[in-house]
Amino acid sequence: MRRLRSALRRLLHAILLGLVGAGIVHIVVLLLVPEFSERDAWSRLSMASDLYKMNRLDAEAGGAPVVKSVDPLFYATACRFDLEEGMVRIKAPGDVPFWSVSVYDRSGHNIYSFNDHTAAGGKLDAVVLTPAQMIDVRKDLPEDLQGAIFVEAPVDEGIFVIRSFVPDESWKPIVSRFLDQSSCELQDF
Repeated sequence: MRRLRSALRRLLHAILLGLVGAGIVHIVVLLLVPEFSERDAWSRLSMASDLYKMNRLDAEAGGAPVVKSVDPLFYATACRFDLEEGMVRIKAPGDVPFWSVSVYDRSGHNIYSFNDHTAAGGKLDAVVLTPAQMIDVRKDLPEDLQGAIFVEAPVDEGIFVIRSFVPDESWKPIVSRFLDQSSCELQDF
């Protein structure tokens, strides 16, 4: 009887250790999936267009969306950039009920976010640059950048995403035009 109990305890102990080990391995694999995925946002955007080109992320622009939107009340557009080539300026004309902007590194980590309440007059005009580029710009700030929001990003490559709120059907064409007329341009300084 003692041998049977001892054997059952060892078996139960081995099963529990196996389950705990399998759980740990499962969690580690889930956490590593984004790092090894070839279908991340950067890859999908790079298949859709080149650097400094705006890409609609919603299906309203026609065709399949590049990245599925979480919220159907928001339309979005994005562009990839490389700060080794220079600073990047993002602009969008017009007025919409609400817009927000996020800057992500190549891996998809959010570096900076702001919205229309942060911008001067609610107009979207932002510059993304490295800390070294920021030092150069501060020495002699060009007049056309006076009202721009400066995003100092310690990365080489990244993604700029503009989201805009669509309160009802009547706003769809206005928000679409706002996003379609947005620009992501390499700036010389």
